Amino acid sequence: MSEHPPESEIRRPLTRRQMLEKIALALTATGAAPFEFAWGEHVHQAAREEKGETGAYQPKLFKPHEYRTIRRLAELIIPADEHSGSAVDGGAPEFIDLLCSQNPELADIYTGGLLWLDAQTRRQHGATFVDATEAQQASLLDRLVEEGDPEKMEAARATRYGASEDYQGFSTYRIDPVSDLAPGVRFFEWLRKMTVDAFYTSPIGIEDVGYQGNRAVGQYEVPESIIQEALRRSPFGGA
Repeated sequence: MSEHPPESEIRRPLTRRQMLEKIALALTATGAAPFEFAWGEHVHQAAREEKGETGAYQPKLFKPHEYRTIRRLAELIIPADEHSGSAVDGGAPEFIDLLCSQNPELADIYTGGLLWLDAQTRRQHGATFVDATEAQQASLLDRLVEEGDPEKMEAARATRYGASEDYQGFSTYRIDPVSDLAPGVRFFEWLRKMTVDAFYTSPIGIEDVGYQGNRAVGQYEVPESIIQEALRRSPFGGA
């Protein structure tokens, strides 16, 4: 009896759920690696199928308040303008929810980040993020972008004892405490990247950038220049 499975089993196509899981796991495994167009196309198709005949997407991971917050954040990151729709129009909230529902690490980043966001706005303004004013929302997101600025982070590293020859071996100790915004910075970096990936692999995002697809579309990746352009377009694009 052969020890190898039949060839038909080896080549059995993955289910849509298995594909979503693989894409979601690849995100946290590869970090800042380029996001392939074929991945986004698959996630958007899955979201369309989830909407079914009703046309309404039902979140798989996020609770109603969390999903409402994701929608508001996506709208702030890539707002609609005279040329194109917003990230919400491009399906970013559904995209993010589907992938987070298939990856516990992503789920923790997002659910924890949303809890932090609400706690921070409650302390400052006595309201959850979505119930805060637009100016209050923008102020907090601006601070997260500034705190995540690579130049500022490099300057912060220079304050460690390890920056001095007299304190070699103590590089893990800081003179100044870690910023209380650090958890929010990590969450918002993930959110901005995935929102841009979602938008520029959606039909309206492809049209916005003028991408001309072809039969080899599965090899297309969201170019870094496009990601940077989207972040510049966003009020919270950073430096």
